Amino acid sequence: MSLRLPAGSITVLLGPSVERRRLMNRLDDATGRGSDGRGAVVRRLGARVADGLADRMRTVATARSEPTGMVLADRLTDGLDASGRRCVLGALREVAASGVAVLVDDVDPVAALAIADGALRVDERGGIHPEGVSEPAYLAS
Repeated sequence: MSLRLPAGSITVLLGPSVERRRLMNRLDDATGRGSDGRGAVVRRLGARVADGLADRMRTVATARSEPTGMVLADRLTDGLDASGRRCVLGALREVAASGVAVLVDDVDPVAALAIADGALRVDERGGIHPEGVSEPAYLAS
């Protein structure tokens, strides 16, 4: 599967949780490409429910401190309270501001939408549809 996301933006996945999970699992961390067609480093950021806020913030910091073309934020706020979710999602906004494309699948998509530039809706059959996207994010043919 090939998915194009605008650099410097955050795109949030919406739709049934199971279908969002399947989509994230289908994305290949090793095959990112920049707009120039060259390979780009893709970082999948995730956390265990037991991980604390500080651990998750360090995880996000790696995407800011090391060369990164795309971030797949895979349920990174799972288990955090609302304040912790805002901190982690705010840190992802800083990552995007550095020119990185960020795709977020969050246990609280409403909270993630607060920092998003756009959204993709995954339907029950695994189809992906742009929704409220400021720059076109689309499936590449």
